Amino acid sequence: MKAVGVIVEYNPFHNGHAYHLQAAKDAAQADIAIAVMSGNFLQRGEPALVSKWYRTKMALLNGVDIVLELPYQFATQKAETFANGAISVLDAIGCQSLCFGSESGDISTFLQTIDYLESNKERFDENIKMNIKTGVSFPKALSLSFQSLSSSENLLRLDKPNNILGFHYVKALKQQKSLMVPLTVKRKNADYHDEHFATETIASATSIRKALFATNENNRSIEQYVPEATSTLLIEYLNEYGNFHAWENYWSFLRYRLLHSSPEELREIYEVEEGIENRLIASALDSSSFTEFMQRVKTKRYTWTRLQRICVHILTNTKKTEMNSTLEKAAYLRLLGMTKDGKEYLNKYKAQFTLPLISKLSAYKEKDILLDIKASRVYSFGLGKQNGNKLLHQEYKQPPIYVN
Repeated sequence: MKAVGVIVEYNPFHNGHAYHLQAAKDAAQADIAIAVMSGNFLQRGEPALVSKWYRTKMALLNGVDIVLELPYQFATQKAETFANGAISVLDAIGCQSLCFGSESGDISTFLQTIDYLESNKERFDENIKMNIKTGVSFPKALSLSFQSLSSSENLLRLDKPNNILGFHYVKALKQQKSLMVPLTVKRKNADYHDEHFATETIASATSIRKALFATNENNRSIEQYVPEATSTLLIEYLNEYGNFHAWENYWSFLRYRLLHSSPEELREIYEVEEGIENRLIASALDSSSFTEFMQRVKTKRYTWTRLQRICVHILTNTKKTEMNSTLEKAAYLRLLGMTKDGKEYLNKYKAQFTLPLISKLSAYKEKDILLDIKASRVYSFGLGKQNGNKLLHQEYKQPPIYVN
């Protein structure tokens, strides 16, 4: 069986994802699609709209055959580390190809850009350092450094979010000596950060989430942009747990952590650097909401996304010592769900997987998964005591979801 890998968050699964998934299967001529999906906290430092179990159901009902969880130590990271973890998972489970969406849509530009930067590495790295000294964020420094080197029209634009992710995916493939063939599909209609609906059927996940919260969690405003299964599951989640997850649900917990921690204690948290801990404490003291807090604490150097990731690590009390030793490759394959074809693939090839496959949490004792468990505990806080406990117990009791 031929498997194509996709790297996803599905927050939530929408029509653009369905288009990409089918295009990936077609481009790879694959029998099945395997998704490595972020857990309950995401790459941009946000809590997922609904739990990883519900997003797994969305994926399986819309064409994915196997869903694996991207461990917390990769899912809540900058693009390079995020990519390294995701590629290591898909490689370990035997995917023959990787397909990702991009603004470019041309895989040759990714390959040429990586070759170009390797041959100009010294100048490129020096330019990044010079740009960072001016006070800009790392992503901005990366883009400016690349622009200062290159004038070729055949190279990639590194100022677009999906191009940047794709660049790091292909770079990780090369660094890990993976045999997976990289493929890319041009993003259709909606840009990654679009906050408004772009067409009658395609919208970004950002705009869909914004519409859900703006309309008091009414699904009707998004029905034309998501498959029926997604709409049904969103309604089901509200009925079961009472609300969707957003940063404001966690503000009181984050504020407590900030105001009851010393600067020295915060400096032990992953990504807390350069004295930002003092600014975080001062901003928390004067803020009545998460949005107000973020507006107070944001600087030219610290992007909104980077600050949100710092806040996730503070919320989960994830320390530098816990993360720094686990950032090269994933240590396990956490199975969240499968279809009939996915189950056949697992039964046929699992002896060849290069990482242990976890289908039951209690059966795996390695310390690396403790970060995932801790993240799930904190994620449950956003639902209140009764519903939160129900979601938390699912982390331990839920077997992989099966869709026939």
